[in-house]
Amino acid sequence: MNVLAELKERFRGALESLIGSRNATEGVADRGRNATEGVPYSAEQLGELLEMIRPAQDAKFGDYQANFAMPLGKRLGKPPRDVATELLKQAKLDDLCQQPEIAGPGFINLRLRDEWLTAQLNAAVHDERLGIAAAKEPKTIVVDYSSPNVAKPMHVGHIRSTVIGDALTRTLRFLGHRAISDNHLGDWGTQFGMIIYGYKHFVDRAAYAAAPVAELSRLYKLVHRLVDYREAVKSLPAEKQRLVERLAEVERLKVLPKTGDKAADKKNAQALSKGQDAANSQTEAIAALEAKIAAVEDDSELSKLAAEHATIDEAVLQETAKLHAEDAENLRLWHEFLPNCRDEIARVYGRLNVTFDYEYGESFYHERLAAVVADLRKKGFAEDSQGATCVFVEGFETPMIVQKKDGAFLYATTDLATIQFRMESWQPAAIFYVVDHRQSEHFDKLFAVARRWGYTTTDLRHVKFGTVMGADGRPYKTREGTAEGLESLLDEAVNRASAVVAETDTDGHLTAEERREIAEVVGIGALKYADLSQNRTSDYTFSYDKMLLMNGNTATYMQYSYARVRSIFAKGGFEAAAVRGSGAKIVLSHPAERALGLQLLRLEELLAMVEAEAMPHYLTGYLFDVAKAYSAFFENCPVLKAESEAVRVSRLLLCDLTARTIRLGLDLLGIQVVERM
Repeated sequence: MNVLAELKERFRGALESLIGSRNATEGVADRGRNATEGVPYSAEQLGELLEMIRPAQDAKFGDYQANFAMPLGKRLGKPPRDVATELLKQAKLDDLCQQPEIAGPGFINLRLRDEWLTAQLNAAVHDERLGIAAAKEPKTIVVDYSSPNVAKPMHVGHIRSTVIGDALTRTLRFLGHRAISDNHLGDWGTQFGMIIYGYKHFVDRAAYAAAPVAELSRLYKLVHRLVDYREAVKSLPAEKQRLVERLAEVERLKVLPKTGDKAADKKNAQALSKGQDAANSQTEAIAALEAKIAAVEDDSELSKLAAEHATIDEAVLQETAKLHAEDAENLRLWHEFLPNCRDEIARVYGRLNVTFDYEYGESFYHERLAAVVADLRKKGFAEDSQGATCVFVEGFETPMIVQKKDGAFLYATTDLATIQFRMESWQPAAIFYVVDHRQSEHFDKLFAVARRWGYTTTDLRHVKFGTVMGADGRPYKTREGTAEGLESLLDEAVNRASAVVAETDTDGHLTAEERREIAEVVGIGALKYADLSQNRTSDYTFSYDKMLLMNGNTATYMQYSYARVRSIFAKGGFEAAAVRGSGAKIVLSHPAERALGLQLLRLEELLAMVEAEAMPHYLTGYLFDVAKAYSAFFENCPVLKAESEAVRVSRLLLCDLTARTIRLGLDLLGIQVVERM
């Protein structure tokens, strides 16, 4: 049961009643009017008041607190404690809470009745869903996540989209929604033009026969580096000229005389600061271009290839255009390369325990693109600009280009076709795009164009996330300076987990095979949980050591907590199902039992928060709170050596409910548990 939602619902009527009663005394006929402003209370204003009901931060203040009496009292011109008293008369909390306490200037402290709490816990014991209700109005929600380019191995940058998207999908499904997972694979763009060019000019036949994906990856990286070199050489003169212009502007601003007008002088100072920042950024950009150029020209082999393939940037675009035009040779190569690339990605997903309902790549939408552009033109949204077909979006300096002047389509065109297909196929209420925050402008434009195009009732949401950082504060990379391959990341996590498993198996009860299996679960779980436990909008620093800690907010600690609970049943010779079916009841006779029981009942409200804000870290924080509450219970409340049979069985039921809660929570995060550790 969602206790927080229940409290909000009971106070909702009380708030509406109080506001209406207050206004009636001032001659305002409508209920729900703001007495001081004479305008109706909006649903948003009422919602803001209800959001002031929260779990208590300290048990001495009860289980929950309602803090809306102070702002409401000020608005209504009444003492907050009087407002709190009126609200409590209306809220009808007797069956749910003990006598509420009004503290300080008007804080309302709420403590759930023990008999109500135990009734909910005992109901959860016999419920496969642990007392969590499914959505009354299920929605269809498409979750678009992971989306790697299949032409190259997955790297550390893919971990966040993959695990966040998977956790959201699992949670939405558990809550009763129709969540459709769609992996929008990059299988048709310029990256394949690079691979095709590389295959035609640089392939090592023996290496390709032995390990096709590794060789295709090498070809992609080589061609990409040469293309970057050509683009750097071409753009460097213009970038240097831009720097000259910016430095000149900085010098001009430096010598401007003081006018005596504070506003004007402040504006000039701000312009100078902004100009200096722009010049510094331009200097860094030039340095990066020069580094790319030097890296090729200082390497004799690369320098030779760059000279021999001086038009490689244009040639790659031509190979891509030929593929899109269904050139027989390029299409044959694409069909040859694609299965190997997809098999490699599927193997990584298998280790991550991630699956998708659909994996429609960019190629799937190719036949739709011309019609999308034609329809945008027909409806007057798209127009010609410098030879390209563009949609101008209010609020953005640059338009969305949907077709280049050479006839090629862009990612934006494919994304519009994808929305069109999803709406035709599934009629979703929402589409979530779990994609790096650096794509924010793209999605802002995409959603704006999609709404103009007619998709106005669907919640199009960019579930953005930050970057995985190294200890140096920069995006996480290997010693070679390239993005860490995702599979090597998994291997290292599993290797380190093996050491943790060996340390915990002090009695040597596990076989070598069991240790390997547990290490795989623990290592990959640690990697996923380390990501999911962060606020997804923030960058986070990657650390193998921290993610495998046995005493912090880590998957390892959660898995250990679960295994510790299960060991009680094994040691006592009890079967959890038999204890559940014994007819025994949970009885809360110790504060640590009550504190644990209260935490167990909060799962539904935390899942509601995950759903509302698409924030999996709410669930990891909750699991950590459960594990801490269980640890306190374990220290203070003997189970197998309890003072009576009734107390022992009651505590076994509480242990079982704890284990099931941890297992469910981890499963919703895509993380497995182990029975022994």
